[in-house]
Amino acid sequence: MAQSFSHKWGQILGNLIQELIRETLQQVADEHGFYLDYQRKRKVRISKKVSWQDRYGNYHDLDYVMERGGTEDTLGLPVAFIETAWRRYTKHSRNKVQEIEGALIPLAETYSHLNPFLGAILAGVFTQGALDQLESKGFKILCLKYENVLKSFMSVGINASFNESTPEAEFESKIEQWNKLSTLDISNIKAQILNLEKYQIEKFINTLVQSFARSIQQVNVLVLHGLSQQVATINNAIEYIQNYSDNQPTFAPALKYEIEIRYNNGDIIHAMFQNKTEAIKFLRTFV
Repeated sequence: MAQSFSHKWGQILGNLIQELIRETLQQVADEHGFYLDYQRKRKVRISKKVSWQDRYGNYHDLDYVMERGGTEDTLGLPVAFIETAWRRYTKHSRNKVQEIEGALIPLAETYSHLNPFLGAILAGVFTQGALDQLESKGFKILCLKYENVLKSFMSVGINASFNESTPEAEFESKIEQWNKLSTLDISNIKAQILNLEKYQIEKFINTLVQSFARSIQQVNVLVLHGLSQQVATINNAIEYIQNYSDNQPTFAPALKYEIEIRYNNGDIIHAMFQNKTEAIKFLRTFV
């Protein structure tokens, strides 16, 4: 079945927004030494998809992840999960934000010890209720207005507006105009959006930067030594603890390495590792 011109036009708008967002986020990642992952080939994975697993064993396909210590060959630690969406009609906005929640909230819980930034960059038309729903779940939101997208296209002579009654022939005409644009024309459209949404974009980026520009105030390391004691009942456990000598010397092996990183903004990252190698690997990602 041939793809409709209306659907293709929606894809063109969505892809342009995606490019604009990726270029903006890449600048931030480069400035702060993070790896920005998005859908493309990467040596560390088989698929082009950016897919992360939650603690329940479920995989979630994502738009953008900023990683501390990530490279083409190594999966880093997530410092930011950011989803994007383009929607023309408000009737679709609630379903989309629920989809974003379903992908990111389980990952936020899985990596809660890293306190990753949760962001949603939305373009087009979304209801205030949908935006409020995301904010109530801890998301930071950047919303690019549909009207400003239209103004940006008008700067190169294209009327990008449409609704449910727009005929296919009109969409075909818009696509023909788009295909004739030069690389400079497309760059101008992006520049117009950035200019019209400058305040909102800067506000979102500043919030993102603040989330990982915090400084470490204190690092607490606790090495847990001991031998596990298995007992049959709660009363046996109480009796064992009561009779345990807190001051007795022990040659028991290290069981866990518990690390707590405190930041000057009040954030706390708590992590626990079974062996020394993993604990050191974790700490080195902050150097």
